Amino acid sequence: MDATVFAQMLSDKRITDLKRLKHKYQDVDLKEFVDVLKSGIYREVPLPDFSGNPLVYLDSVTQVRMTAAKILLSPQKTAEQYGLKAMEDEIASTFTIENIDFSRDSVRKILRGFAPTDDSENRIYGMKKGLEFISDPTSRITEENIFKLYSIAIRDFLEEEDQLLPNHYYRHDTVYVVGQEVEHTGLPHEKIPEYMAALVAFIQEDSAMNDLVKAAIIHFYLAYLHPYFDGNGRMARLIHLWYLVQQGYTSAMFIPLSEYVEKSRKGYYNAYTLAEQNAKLSGVMDVTPFLVYFIENVYHKLGKMASAEKNMEIFRNALETGAITEKEKDLWLYVLSAYGNSEFSTKQLEKDYGNAAYATIRSFVLKFEKLGLLTGQRYANKVKYRV
Repeated sequence: MDATVFAQMLSDKRITDLKRLKHKYQDVDLKEFVDVLKSGIYREVPLPDFSGNPLVYLDSVTQVRMTAAKILLSPQKTAEQYGLKAMEDEIASTFTIENIDFSRDSVRKILRGFAPTDDSENRIYGMKKGLEFISDPTSRITEENIFKLYSIAIRDFLEEEDQLLPNHYYRHDTVYVVGQEVEHTGLPHEKIPEYMAALVAFIQEDSAMNDLVKAAIIHFYLAYLHPYFDGNGRMARLIHLWYLVQQGYTSAMFIPLSEYVEKSRKGYYNAYTLAEQNAKLSGVMDVTPFLVYFIENVYHKLGKMASAEKNMEIFRNALETGAITEKEKDLWLYVLSAYGNSEFSTKQLEKDYGNAAYATIRSFVLKFEKLGLLTGQRYANKVKYRV
């Protein structure tokens, strides 16, 4: 095809939507464009689509900024494996995405070690156990451990019709994703063990692929296969986080990945739909729409967390010069883990921390406000603080 037209199509912002691209260019141009992509521009992924052909993506339009990787790799100054506030938001958002009933108060209660008292809290407790499981670097991603994660986080709280058969890792019947119409049919159940084995092999193999891109492909593929009757979206997001933890991204469990997805939920589902629609036109399962969605709406949104690193620098300097005590250090690390960027009062911090007198708490927030690490906002006769 004409090189100028090809260059225009490759740089067109509609490139992730072949149907829209088709409206702008001639049918023959779209066919030739896809043929050229297939001839060597698409990057293949060693994961089969439902026809047995490899998934592909466009490397040129799925570049992740280094700042995203840097933020995820930055070590946390705490012995905890995950941030309480981040995991509160993670659970709340992943349940919201799936339209599962819950309350924020119950999430906070379970995360702080209280026993569940009803079915809703049991589901929250399951997700908490699942997050604890994937936050452990020794929990390698294998088929057995994926089943274990599914069991403790999701399976044990499903209705009877959504349960797996005894000694089965995956569903034993057909499953459909239904909106106003059938939007996706999961992989035929007879093939799931073979395809999941391929996914695990892909996860475990070393490759030159960008880790964040690979994590998003893993996320897409789990939902694409739909190996369970229920809980596929939650598992896709959990395994995404799990892979990042396994690759040494120490801040992955201090970031509510699902919160970013929830904020752009329409785009999240549209990305899956676009990949399916494009495949009907091109004959290949190109995951570029999902990668572009994830890069733009999740990874590149992490840049807003850069200010946290500045706060840590101020904190480290104050600690080194003796401007803050060991007790204040512990309180600061607790605030980062428990509240993230959410507001809290001195009374709330005293109650939640449970190991300091109110006078100590009051002195701490005033000092850290003066250092510029906390900001206070007055509401009538009350003051609330945030990092």
